[in-house]
This record gives sequence, structure tokens and C-alpha cells, in this order.
Amino acid sequence: MSYPPTLYTGEDGEITASYRPNGHEPELTYPKTGNTVHYLATHASTGGQYGMYRWEMGPAPSGPDPHFHRTISESFYILTGTIRIYDGTKWIDCTPGDFVHVPAGGVHGFRNESGQPASMLLHFAPGAPRERYFEGLLDLASKSDEERAAFYLEHDNYWL
Repeated sequence: MSYPPTLYTGEDGEITASYRPNGHEPELTYPKTGNTVHYLATHASTGGQYGMYRWEMGPAPSGPDPHFHRTISESFYILTGTIRIYDGTKWIDCTPGDFVHVPAGGVHGFRNESGQPASMLLHFAPGAPRERYFEGLLDLASKSDEERAAFYLEHDNYWL
């Protein structure tokens, strides 16, 4: 097994690191649930290599039902609370430090049904513009069935 193709060909390295301090305001808040999303590393900021988001869930039950993606893998790392993750066969109560990886095509879902706040890191690889998906969910209820189907197809979400 070898490393991926070279991405940087310079000799001395570059000063390109980015820093996001704890306490930075989230980029997105869902009014009905109070859930927030922090865009830690986006498709744009990583050159499409990956995306990472901190997902903070309020105590109200929320989260997507089982689905899969054709073009991206998705990983979950639980930070606080209990988040139920569907592994394609059963729902698993995941707690801080638990990690779940779902390859492209893998059936999965996640929910906070604990009645307490919970948070996790979501990692997508390769990077996809998931911010547009997260933001598009805000007005999805106002769309027709055909518009919702097109939205999910555009964002590589296939519901079971």
C-alpha cells in the first residue's frame, strides 16, 4: 500500500494552518430543535479531501432515519451525551469516545433520543459540500415531493 499522490511539491512548507477557538459561534442553528452545526473543515477549506462538522443536539428527539450515500463515507465520534447510531442492522447507544465509521453505501442513521443534550463530530470523505445540505434542510418542509426528491438526490442521500 502506498501513500496518495503528492499534493504539495514545494521545498520549505507553507504557513497555511487554520485555527478555530473553542467557543466559536456555530454556522447553523435549527430553530425547531435548537441543534447547531459548526463547520470545522469544509469541502472548500480542505480542497475536497474531507469535511468535518461538530453537531450539537438539544434534548428533543432528532436525527435522520436510515439512509446511505453513494459517493462519501461518514464517520461519527461522540463527544458528549448519548447518540443512537444505526449500523444497518441495529441502533447502538454510543457515548463519549465511541467511534462509528460507515463506508460509502453503508446504511446508517443517527438520533438523540436520550432527553439530554449530546454532541459529536461528523467526518465525510472525500469532502462534499454538506453545508448546502445542512442549510437546505431548513426549508425542506415547504418543498413539493418532487423538489424534496431532487434535493436528496443532489446531496447523495438515499432513504430506506
